[in-house]
Amino acid sequence: MSKLVVSEFVSVDGVMEDPGGGESYERGGWAFRFERSPDGDRYKYDELMAAGAMLLGRVTYEGFAQAWPKMESDDFGRKMNTMPKYVYSSTLRSADWTNSTILTGDLGERVAELKDSVEGDLLVAGSAQLAQGLAALGLVDEYRLMVYPVLLGAGKRLFDGTSAPATLRATDVRPVGDAGVAVLTYVPA
Repeated sequence: MSKLVVSEFVSVDGVMEDPGGGESYERGGWAFRFERSPDGDRYKYDELMAAGAMLLGRVTYEGFAQAWPKMESDDFGRKMNTMPKYVYSSTLRSADWTNSTILTGDLGERVAELKDSVEGDLLVAGSAQLAQGLAALGLVDEYRLMVYPVLLGAGKRLFDGTSAPATLRATDVRPVGDAGVAVLTYVPA
């Protein structure tokens, strides 16, 4: 059975919107202002290699499907392009990126089916609305937050709209590089 992992780039004030700057958010591109170091790159590499599949929301899927097919020159890019990708959406009509499947219907049922069938972690990246829905249903097994030392003051936050308090337990805290970037790993308590 797979572990569902929500892995996000976030600011210190919890904003996860447009870390790479490709979504036309006025404060986007904030993650590229910091060097996450070879340690941070290795962390993301190991995380992706441990994943058996990705679960994405429509907006993140569309952005990834536009960018990643052009990046196949290394193991990371090849894995992104060949691994199974599931996009949960009620509006997407086609998913043409290699090994992509559209999921509809009950989110809890679809995720349970995926967790039973995927070998390796089921990795959620970006996908704010999906990540929030998974959290609300208690389906997240682990949060991996790469926290950047910036306060954005506005933007989509990972835990916006949380309907009830939830306690998390830290399982790992590590700095990556000298720029103040840290990876925080939590599991539901």
